[in-house]
Amino acid sequence: MTDPAHRPLAGVRIVEFASFVAAPSSGMALAQLGAEVIRVDPLGGNVDYRRWPLSAETGASLYWNSLNRGKRSVTLDLKSERGRDLLLSLATAPGPDAGIVVDNAVGRNWFGYEALVERRPDVIAVKVEGRADGGAAVDYTVNGDAGVASMTGPADSGDPVNHVLPAWDLLCGQEVVTAVLAALRRRDRTGQGSHVQIALADVAQAAVANLGWYSEAAERGARARHGNHMYGAFGVDFAASDGGRVMVVVLTPRQWAAIRTATGTTAVFDALAASLDADLTTDEGRYEHRELIEAVLKPWFAQRTSAQVSEELTAAGVLWGPYRTTADVAADFAARPAGRPVLAALEQPGIGEVISAHSPARWDSSYTGTAAAVELGSDTADVLSEVLGIVDAELTELRAEGVVG
Repeated sequence: MTDPAHRPLAGVRIVEFASFVAAPSSGMALAQLGAEVIRVDPLGGNVDYRRWPLSAETGASLYWNSLNRGKRSVTLDLKSERGRDLLLSLATAPGPDAGIVVDNAVGRNWFGYEALVERRPDVIAVKVEGRADGGAAVDYTVNGDAGVASMTGPADSGDPVNHVLPAWDLLCGQEVVTAVLAALRRRDRTGQGSHVQIALADVAQAAVANLGWYSEAAERGARARHGNHMYGAFGVDFAASDGGRVMVVVLTPRQWAAIRTATGTTAVFDALAASLDADLTTDEGRYEHRELIEAVLKPWFAQRTSAQVSEELTAAGVLWGPYRTTADVAADFAARPAGRPVLAALEQPGIGEVISAHSPARWDSSYTGTAAAVELGSDTADVLSEVLGIVDAELTELRAEGVVG
C-alpha cells in the first residue's frame, strides 16, 4: 500500500500551521494515511526548524525532517498582511475534502477560528493548546503537574523523575487525528464545520484519570514508588551474567507457570506459598511478595548469558523483553531489517540515509510506506498555483515583495 493514491485519506487536504511535536505528529500521521498535508512556516522556518537532535554530518535537524515526512512545505512572510491572507486562503480553500486546519499558533488572532469561519463557514479547525485556560504548557510541565513524575524513579528516592519520551505530545497528536476524522465525517453527513480545541494538559490528566490513578490516590493517597517493579502484578528486570538486562512480566496463570518452568523454581515457589500462606497464583499474591520472587529468580539469570536467557525464556513461553539502547536498535535494524519491519531506511535530502518508519497501522496486511521530508518552502510556488490559482506573474510579484521565499 505504498501508493498514496490508494490510501484511505487520498484526496483530503489539510493545512498544518504548527510547530514542535503534538500537532506536527498528527499531520505526519494523516499524511501517512494518504492526506495531502501542507505545512506552512514563516520564512526561514518556525521555532522548531533547528531543534535537536541534529545530523552529525550536515547539522540539519533530524527531529524536523523526521516529523515532517510526507508533507508539502510552504513558507510565507507571516508578518505581512499579504502573507497572512495567503495562509488564510490556503486554509479555507474550497472543495469537499479541503478547508481543514490543524494549528497550535499562540497570539495570532488573525488566524483564529473567527477569521477562518468568516471565509469558509464549514471549516474544520483543530487547535492544540497548552492548557484549556489558554496558558502555556509543554510535555515536561504537563507530566509533572499530572502527577506522573512523582510515581517513577528509584524506590528510595523522593525526587521527581522526568521522562524522555514526549508521551503526552504524541498522545495529543493522535487525539488531533481522531478529531480531524470525526469532524470530516460530521461535515460529510451534515455540512457542518467544527471548531475543536485540544489542550495538552487535558490529554495528560484525562489519560491518568482513565487509568484510575486519581481515584486510587483519592482513596489511598500517593502511590509509593516501585523502581522497576510493576504495580499490581509481578514484573521486574533481571541481569544476565554478561551484563545484559531483561524485563520479565507475569500477568496470567500461564505466564506464571512458564517462568517457573523456565527457571526450574516450581517446587521452590510451591513451598514458599505454603510457608507464607500466600496465593502466588494471583496478581495480588505475586505483587505482595514481589521482592521475594525477584530474589528467588535472580540467581538463575545471573548464571546465564543474555543469549541463553533469551533462548530459554522464549522456549518456555515467558513474557519478556530485552533492554536495549537506541544505538543497539539502530545496529540491529542495520543487521536484520526484517526483524523490525515498521522501520525503513530512507534517503533524506540534506542529511543522507536515515532510519524512518512506516505508519504502525497495516492496511490489508501492508505497511503504508514512508517518504522523505522536502526542503523547507520547496512547494510554495506549486501549492499557491494549484490551490489558489496564482499565476507566474503574481508569484514573481510575491517574490519581489518578499512574501514568499
